[in-house]
Amino acid sequence: MAEAHQAVAFQFTVTPDGIDLHMSHQALTEIYLSGVRSWKKRIIGLKNSVITGVYPASPSSWLFVVIAILATMYTRSDPSMGLIAKIQEHLPVSQSMSNQCQTLVSAVLFSTMLWLLLIFTMRMCLKQLLSYHRWMFEKHGKMSNTTKVWVALVRIFSGRKPLLYSYQGSLPNLPVPAIKDTVKRHLESVRPLMDDAEYERMTKLSAEFESSLGKRLHWYLKLKALWATNYVSDWWEEYVYLRGRSPIMVNSNYYGMDFMYVTPTPIQAARAGNSLHAYFLYRRKLNKEELKPWLLRSAVPCCSYQFERMFDTCRIPGTLTDTVQHWQDSDYIAVYHSGRYFRLRMYHAGRLLSPREIEFQIQKILDDPSPPSKGEAKLGALTAGDRIPWAKARMKYFSSGVNKRSLDYIEKAAFFVSLDDDEQGGMADDPTRLDSYAKSLLHGKCFDRWFDKSFTVVYFKNGKMGLNGEHSWADAPVLSHAWQYVLSTDCFQLGYNAEGHCKGEVDASLPQPQKLNWEIPPECEEQISGSLAVAQALADDVDVHVFAFEEFGKGKIKRCRVSPDAFIQLALQLAYYRDQGRFCLTYEASMTRLFKEGRTETVRSCTNESSAFVRALEGGEVRPREMSLDFHSSEKHQHLYRMAMTGAGIDRHLFCLYVVSKYLRVESPFLKEVLSEPWRLSTSQTPLQVEMFDIVNYPEYVSCGGGFGPVADDGYGVSYCALGDNMFNFHITCKHSCPDTGANKFGAQIRKALRDLLQLLCPNQTELRKTEVKRPEFKKDL
Repeated sequence: MAEAHQAVAFQFTVTPDGIDLHMSHQALTEIYLSGVRSWKKRIIGLKNSVITGVYPASPSSWLFVVIAILATMYTRSDPSMGLIAKIQEHLPVSQSMSNQCQTLVSAVLFSTMLWLLLIFTMRMCLKQLLSYHRWMFEKHGKMSNTTKVWVALVRIFSGRKPLLYSYQGSLPNLPVPAIKDTVKRHLESVRPLMDDAEYERMTKLSAEFESSLGKRLHWYLKLKALWATNYVSDWWEEYVYLRGRSPIMVNSNYYGMDFMYVTPTPIQAARAGNSLHAYFLYRRKLNKEELKPWLLRSAVPCCSYQFERMFDTCRIPGTLTDTVQHWQDSDYIAVYHSGRYFRLRMYHAGRLLSPREIEFQIQKILDDPSPPSKGEAKLGALTAGDRIPWAKARMKYFSSGVNKRSLDYIEKAAFFVSLDDDEQGGMADDPTRLDSYAKSLLHGKCFDRWFDKSFTVVYFKNGKMGLNGEHSWADAPVLSHAWQYVLSTDCFQLGYNAEGHCKGEVDASLPQPQKLNWEIPPECEEQISGSLAVAQALADDVDVHVFAFEEFGKGKIKRCRVSPDAFIQLALQLAYYRDQGRFCLTYEASMTRLFKEGRTETVRSCTNESSAFVRALEGGEVRPREMSLDFHSSEKHQHLYRMAMTGAGIDRHLFCLYVVSKYLRVESPFLKEVLSEPWRLSTSQTPLQVEMFDIVNYPEYVSCGGGFGPVADDGYGVSYCALGDNMFNFHITCKHSCPDTGANKFGAQIRKALRDLLQLLCPNQTELRKTEVKRPEFKKDL
């Protein structure tokens, strides 16, 4: 009970001589410093709110406007055209205020109103400018004069030194596409998947929907778009993520991996010390809004609202729907090790613990010999199983007493940490170990992750690490930004000493990590076992294959004047056709963050052009000098991607029309069929923050990327990442229960498809370039 004594600020004893009061100066000091830290955060938040609120102007510009107005009045001119005098007439003043003072106050009020009007005008102008998207459809390197003028105006109206959320008030709302355009694009997207009879039937369904029910549903959707900030995002979060009753492990959560070729230190606690410290440095930057807003082509801002719930966030199960809860700045993390849960404070004496101190505290947890409480070891399986049993168990067994207190510590923690007793390796050990490494991050043992937390950081026994992210609060690129910041800070800023430990000293007065207590009844243990059985069956069914393709990268593809993403997508179509003998509905994730609160849109990568090219190639009809089909499919893919990014996609519009139909309790055969189409090939590209890594000088410091589970039981999930100019990384998932799919088999088809496509693009090239660089597995001192 040491933590209980540490938590008491004062004690008193009643004696015959009176009350004997004992004050704990250490505890009172901690309370004082915690209060100071809280007030500092509030002041910073208030300052940032003012700066963001007046953006693209600055608070100091108010003084400039006031001085300009007063200077003009000093020259006997009236810049207000009589408004200052009108304000002075209606100014509630005391008898003691002189006429000159009244004039001064009126001028300041007029200047303030003029300043606010200028801010509003600039913001509206910027909002209109950001609604222009023709620049995206122009060929790379060939910018029109209109776009050049537009870029100049955007930079003029964007102000200087924006904070993370400065652009939020200037971003346009996501437009609602015309119903006829969406129906037309949908028909075009399904043409390569249907024979003539099926396509004719779908055409009739589409025409009937467009001319009748579609118009009614579309009207309601346009009404929502006028009222809501984003007509998609709230429904997408609720119905796609939070209302799902199946396990979120594998089905929704995703994973991110460590460096591919190096492990900065083999010491588990040391790796945790540096990276956990880096996470809290990132959170500090996030709270101060010091992170730079994402800009496309260094000028066009993306929405940043998803960053708000990265830390101190947890998904809470419910019987009908889950909710996402976000709390105030937490000063601790929740840690799991060997069946026990701990609460580890990250601040002491008003400061963030140093990496060496965090390593010291983590090592205490690793060395703690205490056994788990009854029912504690596999408690996390509740978050891995079906949602309804977890919601009922949470309400029945964790709504009061010691269980509620311990659960609150986990759910309100900054994030969750799992100290794994297994070892995982990368390419330097054995390339095949990447598969087990990825599988461990995707689901672990099904009870050693807290899948409801916004993210879980996993540290393996040999110093490797990774993460598991919950999907409802944000999309993967947001968490990837923090992850890559942590990786770069860990190695290139903090570093390790010669023995592989974190640098710095340890304060001897650090409190012990607090072990959480539980009282799990037998009935709850039965529920835990049931959830574990469901989760284990799902985990055992997942087949994962991760590989690095090092024969060429995006650099060589660009020199062939083809979009690397379009090239990869075409290779995936070719690989799938060779693997399955048919085409399928293909999902590629695209972002809509050019709009306020935008998240994702779908690019339907299987097109008439790509399928025609694949059929021609497999039929021996494509020769190196006859590549028009390839270029047509590449251009088509790029056009679809740009349409999705600019709000003219298909699937989010159809999804929202379907939701409206459910609210109105009307049935649509067209929407029912469209929304039930399986995505047998689900793909996503992982972005690499190039400013955080110097891949040219440090080529071994490349991340393995990340991946996700298959969307369809008989399909594939494919995540890929371009690492520099000479390498691609692929993460492939499918299910063992489907006899027609295999992750390794599909990986081999992807490799062959990449080689074949490049050979067609570069027919004179006889030998592909291979990157064969020996890289050490451990690099202890940077």
